[in-house]
Order: sequence, then C-alpha cells, then structure tokens
Amino acid sequence: MKAGAAAGAAAAVTPRVLRHDIRRGAAMILASTMLFSVIAVVVKLLGGSIPFMEIAFFRSFFALPIVLLLALRGRATLRTRRFPGHLARACTGLGATCCMFFSATVLPLGEQQALTYGTPIFVTLLAYPFLGERPGPHRWAAVAMGFAGILIIALGPTLMGETRVPPAGIAAWVIVAGYVAAVTHGMFAASTTLLVRQLSATEGSTSIVLWQSILMTALCALALPFVWVTPSAMEWLLLLGMGLVGGIGQLLSTEAFASAQVSSLGPYTYTALLWAALFGWLIWGDVPGVAMVTGAALIVGAGLYILHREMRRRQRP
Repeated sequence: MKAGAAAGAAAAVTPRVLRHDIRRGAAMILASTMLFSVIAVVVKLLGGSIPFMEIAFFRSFFALPIVLLLALRGRATLRTRRFPGHLARACTGLGATCCMFFSATVLPLGEQQALTYGTPIFVTLLAYPFLGERPGPHRWAAVAMGFAGILIIALGPTLMGETRVPPAGIAAWVIVAGYVAAVTHGMFAASTTLLVRQLSATEGSTSIVLWQSILMTALCALALPFVWVTPSAMEWLLLLGMGLVGGIGQLLSTEAFASAQVSSLGPYTYTALLWAALFGWLIWGDVPGVAMVTGAALIVGAGLYILHREMRRRQRP
C-alpha cells in the first residue's frame, strides 16, 4: 500500500505514547514517503511482465517479517472479536493496492501519484455513511477543488494541446482504465482509513496492522493460480526488495505517528509528488506538464485545507 493504502492506514494509527517530537516524526514520515515512492517505481518497472495482483502478493508477503517484528515489539495479539471489521479493512486495502499498482503500470508516475492523493476528498464524502459526520460548506468547497484537480490532470493535456506519448503496446482504453483506477484508489483508501477509525475504538494499532498484512497476503494468494507468471532472477530481487522496503516504510510511518500528532505530519506525505516527478523524469523521461502541475496543486491544496478544517474541529471545546 501507498503504496497508497499504507499511508492512509499509518495516518490512522493510534499512538502508543504521544511524545510529540515533531523533528523525529517529520524525519520518519519523510523517509517512509520516499520508500513508498520507490515501491511505485518498482511496480512500474515490473508491471510490463508481472501481473499487478502477483506484485501485490509479494509486496505483502515479503513485508510480513517486518510487520511481525513490529507486532511483537508492540505486544500485538491476533485475539479479536471484530474479525469482520478486519476482513473488510483488508478488502478495502487490497482494492486500494490493486488500483495503485495497476495505474502505476500504465500512467506517467507523476500523474499517477497525484491522482492517488485524492484520499482526503473521499474521506470527506464517506465520513457521513461511516461515522455520521456531515461536511460543512468549507469541506464541500475543498472537495470540489480536489475533483477539479483530478479533471485537469485527466483531461487538461488534451485540452491544452500538450503532447502525450502513450506507452508502447498499451491501448487507449487501458490508459483510461488507469485513470479510473488511480481515482478509485482514493475511495478504497478512504474506506480503509474510516474502517481503521472504527476498529481503533477496541483494537490496538499494531494488531490492526498485523491482521491487515496477514489477510491481504491470504487474499492475494487466492488469485495467484489464475495470474501466475514465473519471475526472472532480477524480478525476484525487485520483488523481494519491494516487500522489504514496504515493510520498513510501514515501520517508519508507524513510529512517525507515534512520535507526533497526525495533523502535524500530514503535509509531509505530499513530498511523494516530488519524488514521483523526479523518478519519472530520471527513469522514463516524463516531464510534468502545466495540466499535471496545476491539477496536483489543486488536489494537494484541497487535502491540506480539509486537514486544516479537521484540526480546527478537534480544537473546539
């Protein structure tokens, strides 16, 4: 997961003891965001030869040792009375991961990462059916701004006459599906975040992460017989590295949110857009256009404003 669902999950982690060491928290969240961006690069490199569901399996499977270490450190347990909630959270997390991985294989990395940062927009939309929270006019304005950013990224280059060179061998409808998947990722990731909020009322954060990792690995394994492609030696190394990097990134993000308030660290996660633009330029020669930069700015602005309104709401007596 950010891969996309990981970031949303980490943001909902209930800290063990909140020391609010902003420097430590910021350093760890910046490092974890960079590692999650590296995962997106590996997914894009592997996507031409390995099915995205198989990539998702190894992302979860090879990260399990680090997640188990985190769980043992936090004295987590699998004992729970809310297994259906954990299963639903794993399903939404898997949906977010699959959307993330599929879109990464067909879209320019910068555009793909920007579109997948629509999670705060969908959290606002889904907060009422999940938590009974009614968005106010300020949040609705932020949602409209975020969706405007999504439309600009998807349609702006064509309207502005920017040149787009589709990846070789990829049909136009697949690229359209990539845009849909990237946006749909936000809906799945938002559902994951809200489910974690519900589970956190009775479950420890490390137990939630442990259940998610085990169940996501198991769900991906069910699909393996239908999509299996034997990786080459180099692809095995990339898959192993991706899983370990993802586990370390999850560990760092968990420690970050145990070190400082979630609201103070949220803006740092948007540095993923800078990493995506840099990696996309260095590896694939993708240069962000006016539409991508404008759309990304609107999406980030909407996310930050929603975060600002959330902070103000929590500060009220």
